[in-house]
Amino acid sequence: MAEGVKKPRILALSNQKGGVGKTTTAINLATALAAVGMRVLLIDMDPQGNASTGLGIDRADRDISIYDVLLGEAELLAAVVPTGIPNLDVVPSTIDLSGAELELVDLDRRSHRLKDALDRGPGEYDYIMIDCPPSLNLLSLNAMVAADAVLVPLQCEFFALEGLSLLMKTIDRVKQTLNPGLEIQGVVLTMYDRRNSLSEQVARDVRAHMGDKVYETSIPRNVRISEAPSYGKPVLIYDYRCPGSEAYMRLASELLRQERKRSPAEAA
Repeated sequence: MAEGVKKPRILALSNQKGGVGKTTTAINLATALAAVGMRVLLIDMDPQGNASTGLGIDRADRDISIYDVLLGEAELLAAVVPTGIPNLDVVPSTIDLSGAELELVDLDRRSHRLKDALDRGPGEYDYIMIDCPPSLNLLSLNAMVAADAVLVPLQCEFFALEGLSLLMKTIDRVKQTLNPGLEIQGVVLTMYDRRNSLSEQVARDVRAHMGDKVYETSIPRNVRISEAPSYGKPVLIYDYRCPGSEAYMRLASELLRQERKRSPAEAA
């Protein structure tokens, strides 16, 4: 990275369980940060490519993707696609990524391919957010090795803590062996339904277990959040006044407050 260029904060959004609102959170938190003036790059590391689709990136516009970057066939900046949302770009994913794990196994620094690409120059961004696949594989490992911290979307459901425990063990292993600086950015509770006693119980249990690592903001169950991806839009663009949009704006504000509390030395 060029001298004097501020290093972006790199956050991996990870949960090995699917259907927890991980990609939805990646899209909408990135959009909310962009809305308050942050320059944000979202890297889609999920072979399903839902983050790319949810930001309106047509499959025909994914000539260069994160797959090409990981295999060393393109530089990261060559894969960046503007989203049409001011301050927000994306490095898209394609179905080719589903075979990348097998191809990466025989390459040098197979766990560091994304980190190496980012170290060569990510562009002038304040935040880089990585949407991980819903499994703990070599793609997720690349994201955690490259990241400063992991943000965990957690659905308010019965097995939430069990899945969280497995993820914490993985993060600890990565920290001990590959990325000593990796930390937990926070846990955000998703699909929260205040009418459902289970949601409230899960929230209490997670807060008891993780303390102040759990964001005060919870993301509610909201039909507008579910509808937005089919229009290729974040919910903040689709309906900025709905409860889901308001929750993601609050989450972005909470994250920025959290960042301001970090010491200047850590933020440098």
